Amino acid sequence: MLMSQPEHVISRRRFVQMVLLGGAAAVVLPAAAQGDALPPLSGSDPTASALAYTEDAAAVDAKRFPQHKAGDTCLSCNFYQGKSARGACSLFPGKSVAGKGWCSAFVAKA
Repeated sequence: MLMSQPEHVISRRRFVQMVLLGGAAAVVLPAAAQGDALPPLSGSDPTASALAYTEDAAAVDAKRFPQHKAGDTCLSCNFYQGKSARGACSLFPGKSVAGKGWCSAFVAKA
């Protein structure tokens, strides 16, 4: 006579599958969050144009954007989610921005 297991008991096979899938997600998700797997933001992107995004903060026109200060870069912005040369930005979903870049929506990290 076969006895059924309670619904909350996980089979060994299912447990191994869950561990492997979880491990794969742990490897893939941080890379995507850092922007490593994201395509670079194009200067012709409508949102990039509207926010005057530039790949190099040193090239920002100080007369047009007097709020820009030396040292204001995507790396030091609250919206930047990366920690390296390129990273994700919550203002430009699905694209990566340059860490040394800048846009007019810049907000310094607290």
